[in-house]
This record gives sequence, structure tokens and C-alpha cells, in this order.
Amino acid sequence: MNFRFEVTVIPVSDVDRAKAFYQGLGWRLDADFPINDHLRVVQFTPPGSPASIQFGTGLSAQEPGSARDNMLIVDDIEAARKELQSLGAEVGEVWHGLRGLDTSGRVSGPEPDRKSYGSYAEFSDPDGNVWLLQEITQRFPGRE
Repeated sequence: MNFRFEVTVIPVSDVDRAKAFYQGLGWRLDADFPINDHLRVVQFTPPGSPASIQFGTGLSAQEPGSARDNMLIVDDIEAARKELQSLGAEVGEVWHGLRGLDTSGRVSGPEPDRKSYGSYAEFSDPDGNVWLLQEITQRFPGRE
């Protein structure tokens, strides 16, 4: 049996504002289904990703902005940061070190040897949902 992770739901307060934000980042709009007055499903897929996000009306009991550290995997974190900034995202500085709620172990700049899984940067959508960029320069076998 194979399992595939394809979609995660993120909570937003203003569906149209979120839609404009993700469209502005160049993410592919897969669906915008206004089912009724209480249910609307919007789905976007980041460029090159097999997984998507959904948001809308009546999809989640989570508080808007409570999604944290959804990871976007990139080959070159500095180039990805610049591209997202050019598209209007406010991306923080690149850092390396331990990730998690305790930020005291973060060191400014990319991981010195550019080892996979070592460099990060983050940005938020208009509701405060936090996206974490993670640089992976070499994949484990089977994860191509």
C-alpha cells in the first residue's frame, strides 16, 4: 500500500485576500469551488510541488494564522528568498542551526557547508500562517 500526502488545509480569515496572496507568489490555482454560503474550497499548488494547500470557508476550526512551519523545499535558499521577495512576500533572513520554538540556537546565514536540511528562512501569509523554506541540496535515495 502506498500513501501520498497531497493537501493540507490552512486557516485564513479572508479567502479572497489569501487567494490574491498565493496567486501573487505564482502558485497554481487548482480550484475555487463556492459550494454554498457556508462552504468554499480554494486550492493552490506551489511551483514544482506534488502537494497543495486548501483554504476557504467552512474548512477548518483552526484559528486563522495558526498554521506554522509548513515547509517549502528549495535547492537554493538565497535564490528562493530573493524570488519570493520580488513577488511581494516578506521573507526573513536566512539562518541555520536548530529549528523549533526555541530560536536561541539560530545562527545568521546559510549552513556554512550548504549541507541539506541545514538552512532556513521563513515568511508569513497575510493571516500569519508561517511558511518555512528549507534548503535541500542532496536527497536521500528514493526521495528524488
